[in-house]
Amino acid sequence: MGKQQIRQGIRQTQRQRLTPLQLLIGQMIEKPIDQLTEYVNQQLIDNPALEVKPSDESEWDQPQDSTTEDLSRQENHEDEDFMGEEKIPVQETQPHQDPSNNVSFYDKLRQQMGETDLNEQQCHIMEYLIGSLDNDGLLRKDIETISDEMAIYQNLDASVEEIKEVLSKLQTFDPAGVGAQSLQQCLLLQIERRKEGWTKDVLQKIIKTYFDDLLKNHWTKLQRTLHLDEEEKEEIKAELKKLNPKPGAALGEVQGTSIQQVTPDFIVETTDDGQVNFSLRRGRLPELEISESYIETLNSMRNLSRKDKEAIPLLKKDVDGAKMLIDALQQRQATLTKTMAAIIRRQRKFFLDGDEADLQPMALKDIAADTGLDISTVSRVTNEKYAETRWGIFRLRYFFSDRYHNDGDEVSTRKIKSALKDIIDHEDKHHPLTDMQLEDALKKKGFQTKRRTIVKYREQMNIPKSSLRKK
Repeated sequence: MGKQQIRQGIRQTQRQRLTPLQLLIGQMIEKPIDQLTEYVNQQLIDNPALEVKPSDESEWDQPQDSTTEDLSRQENHEDEDFMGEEKIPVQETQPHQDPSNNVSFYDKLRQQMGETDLNEQQCHIMEYLIGSLDNDGLLRKDIETISDEMAIYQNLDASVEEIKEVLSKLQTFDPAGVGAQSLQQCLLLQIERRKEGWTKDVLQKIIKTYFDDLLKNHWTKLQRTLHLDEEEKEEIKAELKKLNPKPGAALGEVQGTSIQQVTPDFIVETTDDGQVNFSLRRGRLPELEISESYIETLNSMRNLSRKDKEAIPLLKKDVDGAKMLIDALQQRQATLTKTMAAIIRRQRKFFLDGDEADLQPMALKDIAADTGLDISTVSRVTNEKYAETRWGIFRLRYFFSDRYHNDGDEVSTRKIKSALKDIIDHEDKHHPLTDMQLEDALKKKGFQTKRRTIVKYREQMNIPKSSLRKK
């Protein structure tokens, strides 16, 4: 038996640690314009070294031309002012409503948050969870990822257990199902609020135990397994239809507004001659500068006695914090501008004609490669940001789609879905097409799509199978 040798040594490893400025920039990039404005206004209250810089609207940057190939120039203008709030005439795509009556999905959740007993740590976690919800009102991120993100970008140490506890509180908010981490959990949260009884028991059993059968519409099997007669089966089906797989969208309708009725961070203008320009929207975001009187006070104290000089570190901390915030806001502008320019260049045709089928395959890594930004930065830029176009208001994530290889060519999955929906919309409703027939119809349009892929896309678009589409 050989001898075991114990070796002792020193090994150097490199670990990248984010600086306070990088952490702050990450926070600034992630915040939509309304949240950013609220944050900056609070900093004006908390930091006496900050003050609002008088500015004239004519001094704001002009709309950016997205055709410019050299994006590096934008990085060198981080000291320029933010762009104007409303420089571009944009076609209204929704009926005019009194803004005072419009309560967005996220605003409504924050109102309920204010009515919930939360400590300071839980408030920060709840804010982050609400901001991480998708359009449907579901939380698609896993808890571990959220814990890591909060540590990196908000310098907040929130354990998985703490986040789960706050998430459970969020899941008690209205509408029922909000904050669920899956469709199955979303439906169960809604059922749990129902009165006790036979219907509730059966619904819970179906969702918990036979969810796959439900998704596949295997009602014959469900009826047999649950010992339902025909009348009971129809009653359960009717109750299931009352459940909402998209509670976020439902809340928008209840409030008389759409989830899309938010303050867009970008305004995109297209012209008849094919130009696409955009502006980074300022909204009510104040322009900041460091107070000259505060600097003068700090400088004058250097000649005072040692005892009086004890206040200097506190004043210097305020000034450093003010400089860092101003720098972070300027870098936010450069990063968002660079990212939007790259998105428009790749999706130029869509911005010109508004046809969803013209959206090209595009992933976060593509924009990261185009801009030289880290993929996590691109993710934060495109999270909960909106662009106002002549075709409507769109979430930035709307412009991203997966790739599908079609006879060697890459096409957007959204393009295939658009073609599939068009075929179904124009089918004979008395003799709807089966998935196999849909496969043949798509092939005639040039899409070599397999039947199982068609089933997946059809289900993603909430389109039932042929037997349920028949009139």
